[in-house]
Parts: sequence; structure tokens; C-alpha cells
Amino acid sequence: MKIEGNVKELAAMEQFHKGNREEGLKLQEEFAAAFRETYREKDHCPCKKACRYHGNCKECVAIHRAHQEHVPNCMRSMINRKIKALSELTEHSIANEIEPPHEVLRKE
Repeated sequence: MKIEGNVKELAAMEQFHKGNREEGLKLQEEFAAAFRETYREKDHCPCKKACRYHGNCKECVAIHRAHQEHVPNCMRSMINRKIKALSELTEHSIANEIEPPHEVLRKE
């Protein structure tokens, strides 16, 4: 089962945007049911870091909400895609102003 960009969940969001809440909720529950079944015994966490909260989204997200310093690794690519689209408005000039923290590795 593909989570990121899931066709069923994208269709649910399309229905929500059209104002068809009932159909959106139906599709969303179909996605959630398939998720529960598929990942009952399998690892669904895309995070590559060794972490004691790996696969425990509820606690992981609560920790990140509590310290409010950064977002979980699994959400970064989604957020970065949105930031990149906004950055296009200034020809990505923000890139010249960003100093990555030491623990972040960049492509050479």
C-alpha cells in the first residue's frame, strides 16, 4: 500500500474540496481501513533514523507538537515540496540565506 500520494485519499480530498463531505469521509475511511489491514503487522514508518518512537506516530507527533522545534522526518518531504513551491515566488533566493544545522547532511 502506498501512503504518500495515495489515490483513494487524494480522491477523498477532492470530494472535501467540492463540498461533498459524506463521500470524502467514506473514501477516507476506506483508506484508513486499508491502512489498518495492510500495516497491522508491517512497518509503515518511512523514517530512516534509529528512534525509539519509530512507527509510533501518535507518540512521535505528540513529542514534536510539544517541543515545537521541528517536524517529524516522515513529514519533511511533503512540507519541503510546499515550501519549494512558495520559494519559486522569489526565484529560490532564500536558499542563499539558509545555514543548515550541523546534523543535516547536504549533497556535495
